[in-house]
Amino acid sequence: MTTSQLFDSKAKQLIDDLKAVCASYGLGNDGNEFKIITQIFLYKFLNDKFAYEAKQIAPALATADSWEDALRAYTADDYDMLLAQLGGSTAQLKPEQFLSSLYSRQNEEGFARILDNTLIDIAAENSAIFSVKTDDGELVRLFDPVTEYVASKRNEFAKALINKLVDFSFEQIFAEKFDFFATLFEYLIKDYNKDGGGKYAEYYTPHAVAKIMAACLVTEERQSVTCYDPSAGSGTLLMNLAHRIGEEKCSLYSQDISQKSSSLLRLNLILNNLVHSIPNIIQGNTIQHPEHKENGALKKFDYIVSNPPFKLDFSDFRDELDSKANRSRFFAGIPNVPKAKKDSMAIYLLFIQHIIATLSQTGKAAIVVPTGFITAQLRHR
Repeated sequence: MTTSQLFDSKAKQLIDDLKAVCASYGLGNDGNEFKIITQIFLYKFLNDKFAYEAKQIAPALATADSWEDALRAYTADDYDMLLAQLGGSTAQLKPEQFLSSLYSRQNEEGFARILDNTLIDIAAENSAIFSVKTDDGELVRLFDPVTEYVASKRNEFAKALINKLVDFSFEQIFAEKFDFFATLFEYLIKDYNKDGGGKYAEYYTPHAVAKIMAACLVTEERQSVTCYDPSAGSGTLLMNLAHRIGEEKCSLYSQDISQKSSSLLRLNLILNNLVHSIPNIIQGNTIQHPEHKENGALKKFDYIVSNPPFKLDFSDFRDELDSKANRSRFFAGIPNVPKAKKDSMAIYLLFIQHIIATLSQTGKAAIVVPTGFITAQLRHR
């Protein structure tokens, strides 16, 4: 087994262990399980990323018996200086927020509250970097309390979660730059990104399909380009596009109505070294209220990818779209509300028009459409 395969195996085992903890406390397949799993996993990732970056800045930390203890011995000024040198993709943590600090306090009374407050404080102190915006300007924080979802034995639940995090570190992955986070992300969310049958179900594009779309779009070296997905879901299409271009050479923009999808997309950006694009994530209804604009007009993008919902009842805001202000965006017209099967309204036709309206003059786009889309249009003619 290669080193990358070993780390891949250990990371997936960590995810399985966290799921097992949730199951043993009655949260298996519960609607809140994915929040706990993804947030605890992300806390572990950010702790190890902080450790890796701190050791790059201060090499003496790497040879210390305990890098945490060495940092605790810093003066306030020295610690602030180290934080100032951290990269923009690294969460700023205080010594009491380290995983080792929580581990050492697990037998204290009220440990569940200690864990929850630690996560909330990290989210608040790093809000400018990691918050997702909604279309009404609210900020969606990085972490929420994770122990409130269990009815009893919250302290034991918190301890069980923390104890699963201490035997594995991501640090060597950062050092070796293994490119396995795409498959790891798929493994992390595989049970939580399924179509649950709701009005706004989550849409997910397989990694292999996303990779092919990116290869078709990006055929030459590019610099400082913008990439957009108006129905981003968990971000697989955008991630593959960014990897094809180069993470440091592009800025990603997205909008999706689902709070869960926006949270998963944020996690995906963090795992894939694209934290600089988190401020461009918008949680909201793209068709009704597109948020990415410049000088009052729709922003134009160099690359657009999308796997929009094919069928969706948008009758509650259909008439709002049929306005003079939207004529240029929906140039081909807006589907009428059928007398039956409103949930089968072809909303993807609106997404296609929106994509054309937001594509730059030299831009390229790739869209997933329903089976029979082209032949259906030919028969209609």
